[in-house]
Amino acid sequence: MNVQAPAVFLRCFFGLTDPRRHNVRHLFTDLLAIAILAVMCRSDDWNEVVLYGIANREWLGTFLELPNGIPCEDTFSRLFARINPDAFEKCFIEWTRSLASSSDGRLVAIDGKTLRHSFKHGWNKQMIHLVSAWCGQNELVLGQLAVDGKSNEITAIPKLLELLDLKKAVVTIDAMGCQKEIAAQIQLQKGDYLLAVKDNQKTLHEKVGVLMNDIALDQVKGLNSDQYDYHEKTETGHGRIETRRVWVAANVEDLGGELLSQWPGLNSLIMVEDQRQDLGDPDGKVTVERRVFISSLQNPSAEQAGRYIRGHWGIENQLHWRLDMCYGEDDCRIRKDHGAENFSRLRRIAMNKLKSDPKKLSLKCKRYKCSLDREYLLQMLQQ
Repeated sequence: MNVQAPAVFLRCFFGLTDPRRHNVRHLFTDLLAIAILAVMCRSDDWNEVVLYGIANREWLGTFLELPNGIPCEDTFSRLFARINPDAFEKCFIEWTRSLASSSDGRLVAIDGKTLRHSFKHGWNKQMIHLVSAWCGQNELVLGQLAVDGKSNEITAIPKLLELLDLKKAVVTIDAMGCQKEIAAQIQLQKGDYLLAVKDNQKTLHEKVGVLMNDIALDQVKGLNSDQYDYHEKTETGHGRIETRRVWVAANVEDLGGELLSQWPGLNSLIMVEDQRQDLGDPDGKVTVERRVFISSLQNPSAEQAGRYIRGHWGIENQLHWRLDMCYGEDDCRIRKDHGAENFSRLRRIAMNKLKSDPKKLSLKCKRYKCSLDREYLLQMLQQ
């Protein structure tokens, strides 16, 4: 058993500064190691972290110093409430760069999530909102930053992008991030953008909608097929029949010079139509929804664009949902200062480590296995 694996892994976080005074009873690296190991082994709050430490005191002592035994709950709480979250994030991102492959065209999805029980007082329920970057290809969290509220995602997204390697990546963001400055930054960092367009960019939304609806009409009539690409796919499942249609056009000059000049690198317009029929509906009702997007990608196929748009929601299904279901993030009541944000980062460290295991087990089962099998836990740290 390689008990040095935790020490090797923790080197990624050696640049993190201990915010406490010098007269401390417990080593910073010991606290950090116990917290990470405990979260990997099903601990979801500081009380459970301490219980994990006490139960594994003898084993932890084989690679940690533990000069005064296992720290108490208040010690963990005070430390992680004071750790600089931006510094912690930089260490986290440096580590994830060593995990994520940087192939051309990799999808980087940006989206926000609220920690629903992170408010400090019942009379002031201001919750922490996190903006995360998710790599769909590797199924890894690339980074996260906290904002004061969902309306401030516009200011947080550029800060998060600055920390990421976007070279030859495709960045997808929902309508909240459809901003000229964000598009320009992605281009500056040598990446491509694919942005959802809604009424927060009213003129652009109306113009793109008209152009793409005309193209969809031409496609039905079999006209002007050389001016766009089209892809259609039908799937049956979950009690419904769903047909997705995607149109991609490169006639961005039809937006007009003034509008086009405001969006750096804009090369293609995209429209997606979702048609759904509920098999359990006796009336056979069919619902149709159309959404439009802009992108800096040059001549993407409709099939490729559809994969990127659908892949964006992996951040909801594969990250946010798992954090709630497997880690109980929404139920966590850690609230003191930076404590909620930093504990959330511990969850993402654990998730990235456990996702590196190719075995077909759920995250919940992998956490349980870590708590039972130390050899498996150390294998995950070495991945």
